[in-house]
Amino acid sequence: MDTFASVVTKLDIREFSKTPVPDDVIMKVLEAARYTGSGNNKQHWHFILLRTAEGISKLASSCPYGGWISGADFAVVVLTSPKFPFHVFDAGRAVQDMEVVAWSYGVASGLTTVFQEESMRIEFNIPREFSVSAAVGFGFPVKKIIGKKDRKPLREIASLERFGNPL
Repeated sequence: MDTFASVVTKLDIREFSKTPVPDDVIMKVLEAARYTGSGNNKQHWHFILLRTAEGISKLASSCPYGGWISGADFAVVVLTSPKFPFHVFDAGRAVQDMEVVAWSYGVASGLTTVFQEESMRIEFNIPREFSVSAAVGFGFPVKKIIGKKDRKPLREIASLERFGNPL
């Protein structure tokens, strides 16, 4: 799947099949995060890969709105350094790259950004110099995904040269 098709058809998924994601695809997802650009090229992040049902379940229990993560084949916790004002933006960039690469292999994903941070710090040994920025669950979708998104027309959300000028 080309990159544009991956972006246009990628949906957030909360139900995953039991089919395991191949190790090489998981590593490509993590490499996508590593290759993501960051503010001033600081690369101020750390990624925790969760592969076991136990680790994924512990993550799900630390996410008030992320119980669905327990069904993922693997998950990635994204940590960033809050000493950089752009750290949350950079986390978003890394997450998007991981999700788009995963989807190019047919692996679906969903994101959560609400955590019980203290329990996560204890459970996953997260140092204080990092902020928990995101958690992403990945796996093959339970059912076929059409990938049709409900989006406003481009002319409603973009302008040419100055705000309000028709595109």
